[in-house]
Amino acid sequence: MKLRSLLFVPADRPDRFAKAAASRADAVILDLEDSVALAAKDQAREAVAAFLATDRPCPVFVRVNPLESGLIAADLAAVLPGRPDAIVLPKAEGAESVGTLLALMGAQALPILPIATETPAAVFELGSYGDVRAALLGLTWGAEDLPAAIGAATAREADGRYTAPYELVRSLTLFGAHKAGVAAIETVYPALADAEGLAAYAARARRDGFTGMMALHPAQVPVINQAFTPTQAEIDHACRVVALFAADPTLGVVQLDGRMIDRPHLKQAQAVLARLD
Repeated sequence: MKLRSLLFVPADRPDRFAKAAASRADAVILDLEDSVALAAKDQAREAVAAFLATDRPCPVFVRVNPLESGLIAADLAAVLPGRPDAIVLPKAEGAESVGTLLALMGAQALPILPIATETPAAVFELGSYGDVRAALLGLTWGAEDLPAAIGAATAREADGRYTAPYELVRSLTLFGAHKAGVAAIETVYPALADAEGLAAYAARARRDGFTGMMALHPAQVPVINQAFTPTQAEIDHACRVVALFAADPTLGVVQLDGRMIDRPHLKQAQAVLARLD
């Protein structure tokens, strides 16, 4: 499943579901957690169940409430019959949390996308997701709940960059995802009107090794999709690198356009071409 862009939609706003699904996002996340007030949870569950019963033009994920919330059993009872494409698990704390969710789903188990950095304990479990990789669709992180959990004033500098603790958490999520062999999904860019900033943020994420990103508004989707889609120049270069090594598999190092190319470059080229699938 291609996962460049994952668009959040509040689950109590069914009027937005069809627009979100038509946004060309690679997946839509119907959110039963933070964007839905407690009094509206039942109504939101009904709306999600109704939408899941229709023909879906793109993959649909559901973010349920946290394991310790007392709400997740009702969430799963409402949405599992409609077979969403994945369950997004907030406040995940490593492989143990994934195992708990799998047990709750039982025979109806679906792929899981943990939001893996929202509590202090979660940060120390980022290396454990490889133990449950078969259950995972990817791994992502968030920069809002964790500072609130530890009493930090903010996760960002005045210019929008993450402060050092949250750069660390971002990096650990990236490496945790790649250790597990699953998609590494960058967190949201909250400045909805800042298309230029979004483009730079998404480009940085791809440069660093993230394979996709979450979105908060349909207008962000085209920018994110473009950032995580290889350019024609990148595709052409990758094809040339792959062809050089294919012509002589015994080579360790070759020269291309005056630069030395070795096996790590081949791996990078193969990754570029894999994004086209």
